[in-house]
Formats: sequence, structure tokens, C-alpha cells
Amino acid sequence: MPLIKVNNINLYYELHGSENADVIVLSNGIFMSTASWAYQVAALKQHFRVLVYDCRGMWKSDHPAGPYSMEQHADDLAGLLQALEIEKAHIAGISYGGEISMTFALKYTAMVRSLIVSSSVSQIDPLLMAIGESWIGALQSHDGETLFKVTLPYNFSEDYIKENHAMIANSAKRYAQMDFDSVSELMAAFMRLDITAELNRITSPTLVIVGEEDNLKPRKYSEIIAAAIPNSELLIIPHAAHAVCLEKPGEFNSAVLGFVLRYCEAVA
Repeated sequence: MPLIKVNNINLYYELHGSENADVIVLSNGIFMSTASWAYQVAALKQHFRVLVYDCRGMWKSDHPAGPYSMEQHADDLAGLLQALEIEKAHIAGISYGGEISMTFALKYTAMVRSLIVSSSVSQIDPLLMAIGESWIGALQSHDGETLFKVTLPYNFSEDYIKENHAMIANSAKRYAQMDFDSVSELMAAFMRLDITAELNRITSPTLVIVGEEDNLKPRKYSEIIAAAIPNSELLIIPHAAHAVCLEKPGEFNSAVLGFVLRYCEAVA
């Protein structure tokens, strides 16, 4: 299992694709793992060196005691890139991973070729705060089935739930294997997020993606992000909810690929 020591913890990572190509980093959503990026890795590794990893508190990486913070995750990602001798990369993420990516772009500007932010927020308004508090309550139950049932309606569209019973059943089993305490620390870090006023400092070319039917972090948040980042584009993917990279992988991959190819130096 590929682990690398960064900031006194072990981070799990995978690299896919040609060593001579530009690197694109994919940062996970809070309940995702590196395996969740299977559709993206398959498509993007044909053109780029794809780096997927679990941040601290997730799955195969170390789960140190909290508190965690987005700035700490950004420092960990910078340390991971430095340990892998990657000076600059395209930085992408979905949901929690998109929020890490924005924080990274603010703190490590020189390491960012381009920025892709999907299904993310830069602030937490009252409804999202209430949803987050309900998720923290489910985590405190230490019951994977309860957590899955509470979060499912916010992650996928009705059509996707209807058409993907097997995948959803497998996901429910995976939730039972979570480290509830470390995921609670991840949620606490998210609930402190408030970076809208800083986004105008991001100088990287930026693509903001959101599913049209995202009920967890709806398009208003992506519109806020796109309006605040000077050199940014907003893409709304129809008939997709929060987990847009899983629901509409073809559209998601095409958007990322087309955007990143404009800002790359080396292509496999």
C-alpha cells in the first residue's frame, strides 16, 4: 500500500498515467475514497498523471486526533506533492475536496496550474449548517446504516437512486466501516469554512462545476465562488445531484479534460 510520511502522518496515495505528463490531483469528498474516482482516473490517465489520495482522517491514511482544518489539509497536500517531487499541478476536488482545493490555491498559489472546484461551497448558510449538524448527529450514533440513510437523499438524484440499487447497497456496507470519530473531525473542519471574502486572491484559471439538482450544496454556492474568483468559469451539469462525478461521469470528465488541456505543459 503506497504511503508517504507528510507532517508526521502517513498519507495513502495512488499515481496513474505517464510520468511525463502534467499532474492532476483529485481530492475526495468527505465520504469518498480514492476508489470513488474510478471513472475519472480511467479517462484522465490517458492524458495526465493522475494523483488520488486520502486526506488525514480518511480511509487508508492515518487518523490522528483532531481538530482538523482546511489549512492543515492544504499543508498536507503541499507536503505530499513535495515528497513526490511535483512542483506544480492541476488541483481538482469535489465537495470537501473542492474546499481543500480552494484553500490550497489560496495558500500555495505557485503550485497551482489550474483549479477545478465541484459541488463545493466557500461559506455555510443556515440551511447547510442545519444539514451538517444532522450529519454530525448521525456520526455520533456510530451506526453506519443511520449515517447512510441520513446522507443519501443529499448525495444523489432521485433517478440515480432509482436506477442504481446495487451500488447504493454496496455504499451502505462501506459506511459501516468508517472511523466515525475521524469523520466527525472532518465534518467539524467543514463547518468552520468561511473563505468567500478571500477568493478574489485566487489567480489560477478556475472551473466551477455543480449538478443542476444538487440539494446539499446548490448552485447558488457555485455562483458565489465563480463570481468571487477573477479568472473562473461556471458549468452546471443537468440532471445531476451532488455526486456529479458519479452520476454524470462522461459530462464531468469531458468538462475537466477540455478545461485542463488549455492550461497544461505536457500531455501523455
